[in-house]
Amino acid sequence: MLGIREFARTTDAERFRRDALALTARLFRAQRAPRHRFRSGEVDRAELILKSIPLQKRFFRLREQHLDSGDNEVRVLATAMFQHCDRLFAFLEYPGVEPTNNSAERALRHAVIWRRGSFGNQSANGEEATARLLTAARTCVMQRRNALEFLCDSVSRHRAGQPALSLLQR
Repeated sequence: MLGIREFARTTDAERFRRDALALTARLFRAQRAPRHRFRSGEVDRAELILKSIPLQKRFFRLREQHLDSGDNEVRVLATAMFQHCDRLFAFLEYPGVEPTNNSAERALRHAVIWRRGSFGNQSANGEEATARLLTAARTCVMQRRNALEFLCDSVSRHRAGQPALSLLQR
């Protein structure tokens, strides 16, 4: 949502930007406010969802108001919100889903730093291999597994013609 600041050149875009960011801020405040009470069991998920329903309806109205906007970028963003509305509120409906992508960005940070320092790859195969290695290593870190041990075992199993190890949550 913050990226819409860059293209808010028309009145329609500015209005859409302002309203979308205000609703986003209110939704995150509603989600964050009871977090300490939610952990202690004082607030249940149903209460949190009920508090968010009026804000979700406002998002839907905002989206519908701008589907036919004269500003192409506003129309594209409103259409994307329309097509992906089920994903916008997944953090309310599914326990454990974060409302932001901060954890994903933190997970990618080391890969981005490595890529900048090494000047990337020289081929599509190199890019694919790097992506797979970094994904496996980061997943092992998140699962508190030894990444080097996992990668060594994976290579050994591959060479021996054995089934691959799984990175799925154990």
